[in-house]
Parts: sequence; C-alpha cells; structure tokens
Amino acid sequence: MYNIVELFQYSFVVRALLVGTLMSICAALLGVSLVLKRYSMIGDGLSHVGFGALAVAMALNLVPLYVAIPLTLLAAYVLLKLGECGRLKGDAAIAILSSSALAIGIIVVSCTQGFNADVGGYLFGSILAVSKSDVYLGVGIALLVLVLYVVFYNKIFAITFDESFARAIGVNTDRYRTLLAALTALVVVVGMRIMGAMLMSSLLVFPAITAMRIFSTFRCTIICAATVSVVCLLAGLLGSLLFSIPTGASIVMANLIAYALARVVGR
Repeated sequence: MYNIVELFQYSFVVRALLVGTLMSICAALLGVSLVLKRYSMIGDGLSHVGFGALAVAMALNLVPLYVAIPLTLLAAYVLLKLGECGRLKGDAAIAILSSSALAIGIIVVSCTQGFNADVGGYLFGSILAVSKSDVYLGVGIALLVLVLYVVFYNKIFAITFDESFARAIGVNTDRYRTLLAALTALVVVVGMRIMGAMLMSSLLVFPAITAMRIFSTFRCTIICAATVSVVCLLAGLLGSLLFSIPTGASIVMANLIAYALARVVGR
C-alpha cells in the first residue's frame, strides 16, 4: 500500500489529478444544466460514441483523441437534431446512437488487437492512461469550456430554465443548445481517459443531483456541484491507488457516498 504523501511524487498521479480536476469542474457545471433539462443521459451516449471512435482510431493506428473529438462533436449535433425532428425522442435517439457506437467499438476491438490494457482503460478508466499530450489537450479544452461557460452564462441559464421564454425575448436557443452539447462532448471525450466510457456520465450527473439536494439557486448549485465533483475525484483517485481498483469505479463510489450524505443534509 502506498503512502499518501508519496503518491504525489509520481508524475502520472499529478497528470491525472490535474486533468481530472479540470474535467470534474467542467462536467459539474454542464451537468447541472443537463440534469435540469432532463437531458442528462447525453453524457452516456456521447461516451459510447467516443469509445467507438477510439476503437476505430486504434485499429487504424491513428491518434485516438484526435479522431474521437470531431466524431463525438458530430454525434452531439446529430442527437440534438434527432430530438428536434419529433419523430424520434431525445432518449430514444441517445439509446440508438450509443448502443450502435458501442457495438461498433467492441466489434472493431475484437477483430483487431483484442481487449488489452489500453482498451480496458478507455472502457473503465485508468489513472495510468493520462499522458503529457493528454494533459496539454485537457488543459486547453478545460480552459475553452470554462471561458465559454462564463461568457455565455446568462444565455445558458435562460435556456436551462425556460427555453420558450428565452426564445421569445430573442435568444437564439438553437445556438446555445448546440454550444451546451458541444462542450459536453469535449468534456466527455477527455474525461474518458480517467473515468472510462462506461462511467463517464456519472461525472455529469452525480455532482449535479448531489448539489440540488442542498441548494435551490442555480449559482449556489453549480458552485456546490463543482466542489463536490473535485472532492470526489480526489477521493476516488486515492482509493484507486491505495486499493488497486479501477479509477472510474472508485470515483463513482465516492460520488455515491456524497449523494447519500447530501440526502441526509438536504432533509
């Protein structure tokens, strides 16, 4: 068992902590809006699309994230359009796209290199998977997401609570829903390195519903969600290292405990 202080002497721990913290904050901010709009499962769908794209990229010896990011952004746009057309509801569109992408990824992996450590890391999360290039990409995307979220905070607030009223006062709701979906896609793809495709949606949902058990205002909720997300990430990373369990599962369990405590406090 590692000494907790000694853990931070390892570069892979520092990299995972840096990227994970930034992605946790971004996911928490976006997750509050997604949960309130009842569109929280988009994270699950996009993570499965991301895994399918990563599997194809690895089979073709391409850089996985550089293939997964544009394809996941495209999938986010397609999901929005399918939800708008009226013939296919949002949850059904997510289910169809996510299961299809996951099936494609599994078939590609099984027909090529098989389920090795790299594939397992993408599926279930691995603290060892974060490289220096992932850090640069993660920091860049996190800064982009945070800047855009702050700049368009009022618009995101408007479409979250009353999209019809926002449209009536002249807000281009389609543009900002697309922005919200695109930012979610970016966070999901990068966050998969730590959380894994199977568990990434929990980083969007758990902190949001935990904060909502305690606070009722939007600003307090997003601040609390970001704080809870970072604390649970740190606890999950330490648990993963100390007890040799998958990183994503460890972070989810930390979030589950936080939610249980929030239910008690919220009463």
